[in-house]
Amino acid sequence: MAPHSSAGLPEGRPPSATAERESSPRLGQPPLVYRPRGPAGGGRGPPAPRRSPAPLPSPHPASARPAGGPRTARSHLPPPGRGGQGRAPEEDELRGKVVWVTGASSGIGEELAYQLSKIGALLAISARREDELERVKKKCLQISNLSEKDILVLRLDLTDRSSHEAATNSVLKHFGKIDVLVNNGGRSQRSLFVDTNLDVYSAIIELNYLGTISLTKHVLNHMIQRKKGKIVTVSSVMGIMGAPLASGYCASKHALQGFFNSLRTELTDYPGISIINICPGPVQSQIIQNVFTENLAKSIENSGDQSHKMPTDRCVRLTLVSTANDLKEAWISDHPYLAVCYLWQYAPTWAWWLMNRMGKRRIQNFKSGVDADASYSRKKK
Repeated sequence: MAPHSSAGLPEGRPPSATAERESSPRLGQPPLVYRPRGPAGGGRGPPAPRRSPAPLPSPHPASARPAGGPRTARSHLPPPGRGGQGRAPEEDELRGKVVWVTGASSGIGEELAYQLSKIGALLAISARREDELERVKKKCLQISNLSEKDILVLRLDLTDRSSHEAATNSVLKHFGKIDVLVNNGGRSQRSLFVDTNLDVYSAIIELNYLGTISLTKHVLNHMIQRKKGKIVTVSSVMGIMGAPLASGYCASKHALQGFFNSLRTELTDYPGISIINICPGPVQSQIIQNVFTENLAKSIENSGDQSHKMPTDRCVRLTLVSTANDLKEAWISDHPYLAVCYLWQYAPTWAWWLMNRMGKRRIQNFKSGVDADASYSRKKK
């Protein structure tokens, strides 16, 4: 087909700088007018200016855009109580809902429990350390209007998949329903592949991936019966890109991304069930103190300074905003990590080149006892 022929212009004759043609209008339609973009010749005068349609108001905060546009939930959002788009939309959406949070004894999961309790959500909090969960529950009761019965402490080992059905039934027996499951439990990694035993990779997949989808399966059966619910999975920017020292962790997060993106397509007959992937960048949490290393018996010796990372409360706030707005995927990070996410998405060749350079610094940081994610742009003193 010749250029422009379907638009009513003669084949083989592209419009010149002075060309203007009106096609014969169809019944009930205005004529199509084609005007040049440059200055008009032949005494016709300049073309009429185009009028851009007024932008439609977005239901999503500017810092937490839905998938399909920039999928970020960065730190532009004002704190609660300042009005405008930062007016804590999660409060109306999550107040009174039953939210089950795994990995709630520390880090992001612990902070989720605190912010959800302030909102007024009913909580089931799970982790392996029951004493730490009791500590979290005690603080939740102190900072909120919840009562004892509004918070269920439920010990859970994600690697013990045989216990997941009973755990789900315990939450349902206590609250009668599960509105939101937050898959937050998991562990990171700091070791080079050539130095790492394969059983470490098996343990990472068993915990981060298989444990997560096992629990999801039991909760999803309940949500399908109700035809509504939210499954929120705390993935990582490592589920989008690759990075040295975390090959097993990246693999587990890539697996979660692929699984939940596929599950979302299987639930098209259940529009009331939302699948939400949260991809945080480096966060000031306790995840570094509990990482996998080159063998299962070894722990990390020095976690390094964490002050350059996003504060945990900020990450959790944006996670709840993303959950309230049913975002399919949200990238929650500061620069330069957020910029790298965009490169991996839209310019992967440049991302591979950049990661080769940044990766060397990451390994050097780790070997010298500095946090691996320390700012790559910070000059040496």
